[in-house]
Amino acid sequence: MTTFPRSPRLLKGALVSFDLPNPKPAVIVFQYNPDTLSRTLEAQTGGEGADALRIKGAPVETIKLDIELDATDQLEQGAAATGLHPQLAALEVLIYPKSALVVANTALLNAGTIEILPPQAPFTLFIWGPKRVLPVRLTEFSITEEAYDPQLNPIRAKVSLGLRVLSYNDLPAANPGYHLFLAHQIVKETMAAIARTGSLDAAGAGAKLL
Repeated sequence: MTTFPRSPRLLKGALVSFDLPNPKPAVIVFQYNPDTLSRTLEAQTGGEGADALRIKGAPVETIKLDIELDATDQLEQGAAATGLHPQLAALEVLIYPKSALVVANTALLNAGTIEILPPQAPFTLFIWGPKRVLPVRLTEFSITEEAYDPQLNPIRAKVSLGLRVLSYNDLPAANPGYHLFLAHQIVKETMAAIARTGSLDAAGAGAKLL
């Protein structure tokens, strides 16, 4: 069976994480693109009075989506000894400190070190098509395991993710996420310019405002 040659190639959403400065990423491609994605933008305004129209920085944006995972195809191929454990683990370790660092920090504390800095989370990107490549921090995570194989490996699951977009307000200029977010805003401004084709007359307010 052949596919229609002019059918568009389906892009898949993904989370990509880097343990900086290591340039090799861990790529988590969504098995199925979510049907819905909700975004909330909270304006960072200057306050009241003379500062009411001032903008202190980029809005605080949060993203929520549900990812569905299914190991049925792996079961049919006889290659699912672990079910969905690897896929779930790849998502979960985004909010775990590295075990090697936990061991090292414990050793330092036992040796009398007074202050230990918490380890940094991996630098994570949320990719949703070429126009949305965003640095994010994982803030909410829930897993609903919906079916199991005879060894109690999960074979169907839904993962609900909450992401906080990191802007140039949150990151230093030396961080690659600073420039990625700035590029994202420039793309957004370009898209907004395309939409500004209407006139005041269409809104019935032309005579009053001009």
